[in-house]
Amino acid sequence: MRILLSNDDGVHAKGIAVLYQALSQIAEVVLVAPDRNCSGASNSLTLLNPLRATTLENGFISINGTPTDCVHIALNELLDFAPDLVVAGINNGANLGDDTLYSGTVAAATEGRHMGLPAVAVSLCSKDEQYYETAAAVAVKIISSLASHPLPKDQIININVPDIPLAELKGIQVTRLGARHKAETMTKQLDPWGRDIYWYGSLGSESDAGPGTDFYAVKQGYASVTPLTVDMTAKESLVAMSEWVGNLEFPSAQQL
Repeated sequence: MRILLSNDDGVHAKGIAVLYQALSQIAEVVLVAPDRNCSGASNSLTLLNPLRATTLENGFISINGTPTDCVHIALNELLDFAPDLVVAGINNGANLGDDTLYSGTVAAATEGRHMGLPAVAVSLCSKDEQYYETAAAVAVKIISSLASHPLPKDQIININVPDIPLAELKGIQVTRLGARHKAETMTKQLDPWGRDIYWYGSLGSESDAGPGTDFYAVKQGYASVTPLTVDMTAKESLVAMSEWVGNLEFPSAQQL
C-alpha cells in the first residue's frame, strides 16, 4: 500500500510524525504538509502566490501553502506514483460536528477524494497532545481494513479519538456528526499602537451531542468514525425547491 500523508498543523507537528511512524509499518508513506500551522484553513487554495516544495533533512516535504494545496500539488506534481490512499492528521484537537466545515485536516482528506482517491482524516480530541499513539493505532486498524471494505466514491472517513491510553479506549463507534451552538463572541483588544485587533472566541457548546453522535462517542471513551459525503447537495430538498422556484416569474422582454 502507498499512502500520501498530510495535515493542517504543519510539517513539524508531533501528530503527523507519530502517524507517519505508525503507517510506515503497513505502507510506503510520503509526507507532504504545510510549512506552518494552517488550522481552520478549510478547503482554501493559494491562488495569488507561487507554491514551493522543500524537502527537509528527514525526507518530509514542506509546502508554503494550505492543506488542500499540499494534497493537490503532491498528486499532480511531486509523486511519481499514484498512491492508494490519502490520510490527514493526526490533528491536534477534535474535528467533531460543525468543526468539520472549517477543518484543514478534513479538507486535506476531501481534496484526496476530489482527486479520485479514498481518504481518511484523523484527530486527537484534546490540546494536551498526550496519546497520539492511541489515535495512530485506531487509524492503522481502520486503514488496514479498507482494502476489504472500500469507501464509496463520494465519501471520506473522519476519525476522532479521545486523548487517553490505548488500554482505556472502549472501542470504535460509527457515528453521525453532532452540532454546536453558535460560537462565542470575538475578543477585542488593542495592539501596541492602540489599534483595534480581534481574536476568535471559544467554541460554542454542543447543541446536539446525544447517543449516536461523534461528540457522545468520544465523551464515552470511544473512537468516533464518521463517514462524510463530499457531495453536499441537499437531495431531499430538490423536488420541493423545484416546485417553488419553477413558479417564479420574470418580466418578458416586451415588458421591460
